[in-house]
Order: sequence, then structure tokens, then C-alpha cells
Amino acid sequence: MRLVRRLLRSQLAPGRAVRLLAERARARDAGAPAALCGDWFGSRAVLAPSVRMATAATAGEAFAVPTRQPVVHDAVPDAIGGGWFGYLGYGLTDPVAHSRVLPNAAWGWADHVLRQDTEERWWFEALVPDGETAPTALAEELESLLDGEPTPHGWKASDLRRVQTPERHQEAVRGCIGAIGEGELFQANVCTRFAGEFRGEPTELFAAGIERLRPARGAYLGGGWGSVLSFSPELFVARHGNHVHSTPIKGTLPRRGPDDDANVELLRRSTKDVAENVMIVDLVRNDLGRVCVTGTVRVPELLVVRPAPGVWHLESTVEGQLASRVDDAALLRATFPPGSVTGAPKSRALELIGELEPWPREVYCGAIGLASPIAGMELNVAIRTFELHSEHLWLGVGGGITAESDPHAEWQECLHKAAPLEALLRS
Repeated sequence: MRLVRRLLRSQLAPGRAVRLLAERARARDAGAPAALCGDWFGSRAVLAPSVRMATAATAGEAFAVPTRQPVVHDAVPDAIGGGWFGYLGYGLTDPVAHSRVLPNAAWGWADHVLRQDTEERWWFEALVPDGETAPTALAEELESLLDGEPTPHGWKASDLRRVQTPERHQEAVRGCIGAIGEGELFQANVCTRFAGEFRGEPTELFAAGIERLRPARGAYLGGGWGSVLSFSPELFVARHGNHVHSTPIKGTLPRRGPDDDANVELLRRSTKDVAENVMIVDLVRNDLGRVCVTGTVRVPELLVVRPAPGVWHLESTVEGQLASRVDDAALLRATFPPGSVTGAPKSRALELIGELEPWPREVYCGAIGLASPIAGMELNVAIRTFELHSEHLWLGVGGGITAESDPHAEWQECLHKAAPLEALLRS
């Protein structure tokens, strides 16, 4: 295959582009668009105009998909061209056998994308089989589309119900603290679920969320099974060539507005939050150490405070050089599910989560992203994520529990994390 690309005469905002692509897909009865918005592959947005998602039941099937890549000749370093858009659900490696509504994993191939670079320029990029002509007409059609004006589509959403009472969540937190005290583990991520009803176009909600929340790792995927709208702040794993890195988030305090930094220093000095982060950094180092060249795994950033919608987070970065013959499937087997939403040690944390949480996690706490034959693979951590099926909507929220956790404060942290998304539904 070869890469074909064309600079388009548009600086349309990603949210508006998503709306236009969704209208195009509906008019053609084609697969829904897939969208990555925020900081992906050094770009502001990567949009697939139409993707028909296929599901995968097992981890082996799901992890193998990103490795099924064509060879692309003469690729440009900053291009993407296309690839596999998809998600890996938490259920792929859940030790507890649960019945779930959404598939454990879904992937869809796209042989062309619209990419917005950091200078807000849009590119049409396509992967074209050798011997075939460049898709000039398609590029011109999409360029014309970006000159259009999307038709407004609203939505109706109920208020989100606290499916689990505050008391039940705090009881689960106390159960986790007790397990930590017994020496079973050091930390686990205990979550709860909010639920509601949604009527309307999911892409419209996603576009509005991209515009208002400006997530670092926003992602949209849809299919016959439903839709996933992720406004995640967190990178699970990025693989570019043989370089791999992860940026786990652990540690949270409220953020009242764009100029509110009162809690920044408190977060840096919080014994509990720092302990959360450092333990997960060690876990990620161990995960990457299983597939990286000995001595290459390091921590270039530790305990950096960064903003996210409604909260401040502590972030760290772990990186390494993959050993030879380690493909994306092996990388995912070593690292999935993300350590920041499971715990340490991961095996016991997975078991304890199944014991303490009354509902199975679906896509939530899994990962969403893209594997490209040119650009590599990037996946977020599927948090701050709406899951839709029929007219039902779910939102999972939670936090890391350590020996110093306060059950009441952990419930308040759930509310802080959910608040910006609840406000988006009401807008």
C-alpha cells in the first residue's frame, strides 16, 4: 500500500466536523464515524468518516487485531492514513464471569481519515493499494463537506441516578481498606455507576462534549451494539516504533474553575494521593518491564499536577524501548487492563473489584483508540466515559483506595469527577 494525502482548505473545529460526518453517514446509511479528539498522535483530531465496527469476544481475538496491518510504502512521519479504530472492554480480563450489555471489544478498519494537525489544518489521508488510483473524488467530497454547516440536533437526557447509594459505595471502600490492612494488596480502584436515559444523536452529545470539556483523550465509537463517548484525560499506552510510554493518573482534588489553583499544592503534598500515584507507577514499570529491553524503562515525569474538567490530577509518565519481536498484541497482554483503574498487585485487585462492585464494568476502565500501520498505536483509559445502549446511558466513576482513604471523601471524589459530564447532559 501507499499513503496518499491532501491538504484541505478548512480550519473547521473538530466538533463541527464530527457533526457533519455523522450527517453524511446517516444520509448514506453507512457506518457511523469514529473520532479521536484532543491529543492523539501529535494531532488535534483524527476522524474516520465511516467505520463498521466488528466485535471480538476474547482477549486473544481483541489484542490480535492491531497487529493485522498492511505494509505502507513511503509514509510521511506525521501522517496516520488509517487503521483500526476500536475499544478493549474491561471484561476481556475480568476474572469474574459477568453478563454484559456491550461487547467485550470492538474494532473497525478505516482506509482513510481526516486529520487536523496542531496548526488547525485538515488533511485527507488514505491508504491506497498498490496499482489503484488515488481517491481524488473522495478527497474533494470531504473537503466540500467541511465547508458546510451542520444541522442542529439536540438530545434529551434524564438526570443521572446514583445506582449505588453513597452508603453502599462507602461500604465497598471500607471493604477495600480492610483487605489492604490484611496485606492482600496495596491499592485498588473502587468504582460506582450512575445511570439515566438518553434520546438523540450520540455524535451530537460527543461533539458538544469535545467543545465544552476539551478532553485530552476524547474518543467516539458507535455500532449496532450502541455507542461509547469518552472524555478521558488519561493515556493508557502509546507505541511509536519501538518506543512505548504510559501516563497513569492517580490523585484527584476538585477544581472550581480555569483560574482555580488553590488545591494544586494540597494535591502535591497529599500523602494519600502521592502514595496512590507512586504505587501505580511501580505497577506500570513492572508491566512495561515484561516487554521492554532491560534497563530502558524509566520515569521521566513523576507527580505532575495537571488540570482536567472539574478536577486536578497527579500524573506520571513511564517509558521504555520494546524488545525485538514484541508486537502490539504482546504489549497489550502485558499491560491491559490499565493499572490506574485496577490496583496493585493487579491480579488481586481484579478479584477484589469483582467482589466489591455490584455491577460489571463494560467498556469503562478499558481502553479506546487507534492502531495505525504508519503512526503506531495509542489508547486512552476509558474513564469519564458515557456508554449507550438503546436509550439507556451509564457513567462509571471511582477512585484509588489506599490504607489512608476516607470513605466519605472517596464518594465526594466520585461526585467531583461526574459533575462536568452531568452538566453536559443537562445543557
